[in-house]
Amino acid sequence: MSNRFEWSALILRVIAGLTFAIHGVAKFQMGLENVAGFFGTMGLPAFIAYLVTFLEVVGGIALILGLGTRVFAGALSVVMLGAIFKAKLAAGFLGGEGGAGYELDLALLAMLVSLGISGSTKFALDAVLFGKRSVE
Repeated sequence: MSNRFEWSALILRVIAGLTFAIHGVAKFQMGLENVAGFFGTMGLPAFIAYLVTFLEVVGGIALILGLGTRVFAGALSVVMLGAIFKAKLAAGFLGGEGGAGYELDLALLAMLVSLGISGSTKFALDAVLFGKRSVE
């Protein structure tokens, strides 16, 4: 892969990672019981809230560090699809009347799909620990 591509993937990886890690920490701060209750209002079992929160924090940090980028991008893509179709789709792209739309979720999903397809090895722990290099 070209150096320009690797820099682009690094930017996507770090920004997506930061976004997920911060959202996951925010869920811990508001109380996982409250998050589980919110998930319950959508008909989802409480354990999904715990799983999503854990995945956002761990997956976000892993993306920032470049550890298992493709795996965590794939897992977080499932979270984004769930958020779009279960929580946000009815509100529309931009939302309205105080409801959040799915535009941010869709942008994050696009970033994750890109990372899942291409990976990201620039300044990645995977490259250091496992000798993974980008595929040309």
